[in-house]
Amino acid sequence: MKKIVWLLPLWLLACKSTKKEAAIDDTLPASPEALFIFQKADTANPVLTADTASFVCPVLNKPVQWAIKDVFNPAAVVRNDTLFLLYRAEDSIGKYAGTSRIGLAWSLDGLHFTKHPVPVLYPDNDANKKLEWEGGCEDPRVVQDEKGVYYMTYTAYDGDKARMLVASSPDLYHWTKHGHLFANAGSDKYVSRWSKSGSIICKYENGTPVAVKVNGKYWLYGGDVNIWAATSDDLIHWQPVLLKEGEKHSVSMRRNAEENADLLQVFGPREKMFDSDLVEPGPPAMLTDNGIWLIYNSRNIPAIGDSTLKEGTYAPGFIVLDKNDPVKVVKRCDSYFMKPDKPYEINGQVNNVCFVEGMVKYKGRWFVYYGTADSRIAAAVK
Repeated sequence: MKKIVWLLPLWLLACKSTKKEAAIDDTLPASPEALFIFQKADTANPVLTADTASFVCPVLNKPVQWAIKDVFNPAAVVRNDTLFLLYRAEDSIGKYAGTSRIGLAWSLDGLHFTKHPVPVLYPDNDANKKLEWEGGCEDPRVVQDEKGVYYMTYTAYDGDKARMLVASSPDLYHWTKHGHLFANAGSDKYVSRWSKSGSIICKYENGTPVAVKVNGKYWLYGGDVNIWAATSDDLIHWQPVLLKEGEKHSVSMRRNAEENADLLQVFGPREKMFDSDLVEPGPPAMLTDNGIWLIYNSRNIPAIGDSTLKEGTYAPGFIVLDKNDPVKVVKRCDSYFMKPDKPYEINGQVNNVCFVEGMVKYKGRWFVYYGTADSRIAAAVK
């Protein structure tokens, strides 16, 4: 287990200037194939592991070692001169493989991190408790808006369904929960459905994801079997993109087909490929001059997919969508760009997993951060 160091408060770790620069990174390669070539940081990995830190859970009203079992699936942002991860951590007492909470860590080199001692977003005695307890708060993805406010999409799990919720923060430390992203979508039926994994379309300004509107709306990709889309005016209240009258699905729906028959499915699993069983969005999608580049995670079943990968292998790939029509697929990778091949990726809570959720450019290099075997966090660098 890696040594944990408690340092100064978060606001002291940021650079002295708080002025937000607006420069768009203009150093992207011309194609996603050229960007998504990462080398695993073998000398530092895993960069985060479980620990024995304790906090008083407001629901249980007692101290809990909130990250003692597993840490995985991190979001990443750059704030001033510091790289931050917001990650999923599990205790060992929750009845659903441990209750999950969102922790915060920071780094000045992208590889060596200091953890904040307590979680920053977690189940509480609030209006969201019925959705978050006692499975918890899982798998964050974080973006900024043009004013510098942070927005997190995360999964709440009540033991029956996963549901996507939204929270916002001025500083990554203090979060305000806004509830289900479809709470104001005009029908309670969307709140009662399974939903998770929200990747918001962004431009990467100074290496960090900043939400950007396409055709006057913010866009989000979600789902963990087939991928659907949603739009928003404010990054809090979202509307699902629905099939138009008489329109048919362009992809085969593997599961939840009847429940989601009204949703426009953007893309899904493919037979005889590494992504044969499911697909799930990764980090915030990148709006570029050459389309919207989205990293997605996938799971394989050898009998119907890639026979060279083990049963249940999670490996990331990418897809390109039209920059003017975010539900139109332009091209898709033929193979994964990373797979589990290290001991900490092969063995853990769930074996054979590389699950990418965070990506930033920091100090001239691109970093991706990923959960390994649902147990630890690793980094890869370009």
